[in-house]
Amino acid sequence: MGSRVCLVHYHEIGLKGKNRAHFERILMDNLKAALAAFSVATIVRISGHILVTFSVAGQAEEAYRLIARVPGVARVSLAFHTNRDPHEYCAAAVQALAEVGEFTSFKVAARRSNTDYELTSLDLNRQVGEVLCEAYPDKKVQMHDPDATVHVLVVQGSAYVYARGERGVGGLPQGSAGKVMTLLSSGIDSPVATWMLARRGAVPVPVHFSGRPQTSDTSEYLVQDIVRALSPAVQVGRVYVVPFGDCQREISLACPSSLRVIMYRRIMYAVTERLGAIEGAKAIVTGESLGQVASQTLENIMAVNEVVSLPVFRPLIGSDKQEIIARAKQIGTYDISTQDAPDCCTLFMPRRPETHAKLDAVHEAWDMFDHDAMIDELVAQAEYIDFDCPCYRAPRVIAERHDVLAPRA
Repeated sequence: MGSRVCLVHYHEIGLKGKNRAHFERILMDNLKAALAAFSVATIVRISGHILVTFSVAGQAEEAYRLIARVPGVARVSLAFHTNRDPHEYCAAAVQALAEVGEFTSFKVAARRSNTDYELTSLDLNRQVGEVLCEAYPDKKVQMHDPDATVHVLVVQGSAYVYARGERGVGGLPQGSAGKVMTLLSSGIDSPVATWMLARRGAVPVPVHFSGRPQTSDTSEYLVQDIVRALSPAVQVGRVYVVPFGDCQREISLACPSSLRVIMYRRIMYAVTERLGAIEGAKAIVTGESLGQVASQTLENIMAVNEVVSLPVFRPLIGSDKQEIIARAKQIGTYDISTQDAPDCCTLFMPRRPETHAKLDAVHEAWDMFDHDAMIDELVAQAEYIDFDCPCYRAPRVIAERHDVLAPRA
């Protein structure tokens, strides 16, 4: 029957022209990292696909859904690998169609990538189609929109037969678009925003602002759980944790209550930009959605944006809460994010926050406390925890200046 393998299909990478080989290499490296727990034998390029083989039987069936979660993968197919022997690949086609489940119509889509095989693609279609019609006499052949399609790919001395597959997350492989700093809370929105930038090839470096010492450190461990939920498909190499509680208390005593949240966020953005300069990041990413809460009106967003020079990306800005929740469930972070944990987002919140801040009032409140000294202090107090992530490169300078946040035992 042949061994089971995974055939990885991609879309955007195939449009990259002369840079295509570079993106393919990054994707293969990321697949190797994501499949570290499996006994992978080879990951190689074949005829517009990436072939993943395993040295232990049964692992292809376990791994192919994980492969579908890796950014850059448009689709992954669970295939039979056979010799270019008609008896072998026709028998594999019968078995592949049996794995589809319920169907009433099917077709064969065969292709050879080398002309050294005597049968053309049309000949392969007829040959395999006849065998399938004999094996499934009650099913009909339908060339347009069939219930099932059996693919036969003849390439490099082998045949790959498949009908079963999983749609991937698409996008570009991580590490192809540089670093971004992400404001990561333990809530629902920011993990989704982090995931969306990873799907576009960025390497996210999350920064979590903890309410510690004014609150417990529970949110810090939930953030670690979120990172582990995203892995191994989406890689995060380092999470910074900034104890923000005392500074929030200072701001709450110095500034008008209605502008507290804007002051908090201006400090958070400024600290994140400073950490981003150390990391070599090119943007800041947030989970804001327009009008969802008081700090996310256009006026308030503008009042916060002006404190940094890095571009601020808001991939969820046009999404509603239900769309964000659906995505959080898809990527596996929703159940973690709905756990109750005090953090800086709920600390010293005003009863009536300003929804349409005037810049003059914002500047006046900004000068009511020593924001430059506060930013310096928070950057100096930043802690971090590292995760296994081959596409992340840690800056040397910061390893000498900050303690490591120990993972939960």
